[in-house]
Amino acid sequence: MQFDSCKGRTFAITGASRGIGRETALLLGALGANVILGSRNEGELDQLAQQVETAGGQALAVPLDVANEVSVHQFCDEAIKRFDRVDALVNSAGTGTFAHVLDLSSEDFDHMIAVNLKGTFLCCKYFGNHMAQNQSGHIVNIVSIAGSTALPGGGGYSASKFGVLGLSRVLQVELRRSGVQVTSVLPGAVNSPFWDEIEPKPDLTSMIPLPTLAEHIVYLLSAHVGAFVDEITIMPPLGIL
Repeated sequence: MQFDSCKGRTFAITGASRGIGRETALLLGALGANVILGSRNEGELDQLAQQVETAGGQALAVPLDVANEVSVHQFCDEAIKRFDRVDALVNSAGTGTFAHVLDLSSEDFDHMIAVNLKGTFLCCKYFGNHMAQNQSGHIVNIVSIAGSTALPGGGGYSASKFGVLGLSRVLQVELRRSGVQVTSVLPGAVNSPFWDEIEPKPDLTSMIPLPTLAEHIVYLLSAHVGAFVDEITIMPPLGIL
């Protein structure tokens, strides 16, 4: 697969300041893409924009709270205003708190639903409308293996990610005839800053390396026309950790 098709195309990335979003943005920048970077962390976002441009791409950093509809609308509008069109969206903003369902607080549950599920819905809604009008586009939703597999201690997280998978499947049916592809990416455990605040710390060395996952995502974004990839599961070599 040649990644040359990314050059000059425009990609919007949520959760861009860290983890999967950041690594994907850097790779797209190195391939000469235009990248719209969305995150609540403005300091890290501005630094990333400089790195993307140093790598050879063009970057636009836009403060973004995916759980806030006004913020998402502005993010989409700023992207279109700067680059005229957005060819692909990578929804990688996410959060997780792990506890048994009976011990999980309502506040933590609501936060995961707001960021992971509602945030994905809002971004798909605004960018999906833009893409449908253009009769082309690609939405990649970073789900998680927790969106298809019951993992003890992950009830709230799984609820939000199962929701993202269901939403993605409906969007695939609704947008397919508009020329818009929707792909669900279900990675197993990824060695990323996601685990920074989680104790006890799992074995990060057995997880999927961030650069590897970013390459898989860009591979999907670079795929030749003629077929849509609806879902793909990407696992660590040793399986679920």
